[in-house]
Amino acid sequence: MDKDLKQKLLVSIDNLKNKKSRLYFMVQDSKGNAKASIRYIYQIALVLKRDGFNVIILHEKNDYQGVQSWLSEEYMNDIPHKSLEQQNLEISPEDFIIIPEIFGYVMEQIKNLPCGKIVIAQSYRYLLETLQPGQTWNQFGFLKCLTTNLRQKEYIESVMRNVSIDILQPTISEHFIPQELPPMPIIGIHTREQSDAVNVIKTFYLKFPQYRWFTFRDLRGLSEKEFASSLRECFLSVWIDNESGFGTFPIESMISGVPVIGKIPNLSPQWMTEENGIWVDDVVLMPDFIADFIQNWLEDGIKPELYENIKNSTESFKNIEEFKNKTLELFNGYINSRLEGFESQASKIEE
Repeated sequence: MDKDLKQKLLVSIDNLKNKKSRLYFMVQDSKGNAKASIRYIYQIALVLKRDGFNVIILHEKNDYQGVQSWLSEEYMNDIPHKSLEQQNLEISPEDFIIIPEIFGYVMEQIKNLPCGKIVIAQSYRYLLETLQPGQTWNQFGFLKCLTTNLRQKEYIESVMRNVSIDILQPTISEHFIPQELPPMPIIGIHTREQSDAVNVIKTFYLKFPQYRWFTFRDLRGLSEKEFASSLRECFLSVWIDNESGFGTFPIESMISGVPVIGKIPNLSPQWMTEENGIWVDDVVLMPDFIADFIQNWLEDGIKPELYENIKNSTESFKNIEEFKNKTLELFNGYINSRLEGFESQASKIEE
């Protein structure tokens, strides 16, 4: 019995050392719609895949639409995909399952699997969305968590006890670059709820009919390349997302050289300062702030310091190499920790 156990441990140890252990990343099906939270997971998975790890994208249904229509075909072509509807999912003790926080019900279903388990938490709103009252991640064996920023880490620590939390700051695609030509009188708008965008636009035109020649451009539902191209043509962007845990859109705007008027979310990220944007508490006042910005823009009254602060605030989000290095550092740490546990077990078993 001990001999069989030791042999299994040695197989697991060998798989961990040689990057043969499987890293299953579970994702939602966005039905072809661009979603920053899904892009983040695919970016992590592709970094690991290209470094030789055995990465697999896991989705719920066989009819998963994938991300090729809005992100890139390389994510679909370079990374193997598997469906939970298939009954041949292989899980060994040296494998890892990495699950977004919204899949709390899946955590419960796989609680008895002997593999490593990690939560990717990108939105505080979904931490408890599919958990029953009183349930926590650690009771299902999820003892490690990956999140995007310090504010979310602090919040998660206050809710989920006995879970080790690491931060992996998202990186922004190289598609987002400043416009070389002068911007057009276009206002890019991005809101979680379509009704918020409609209300801002209609209110603005009613209150300030003299600016009807300024166009609002809804930037949802575009591929990443189309989105980046459309965004850099704008002279201003407007953002409303109370539930945002990180704020990808305003960062993409600032990297594109586009100032942002944004509603301060419930959990404001640490990158948000008074110097790098116009951040408001009351969305009702947003049309007035837009009109003030337009007037200053027409009169060349926008201070150069705003654009300089925008540039300085976003430098770290463009560092793709840093994202790659941090990803590899974290996952090598997770694997080495599990490897040490197996080696310790094996050393205690006599031949």
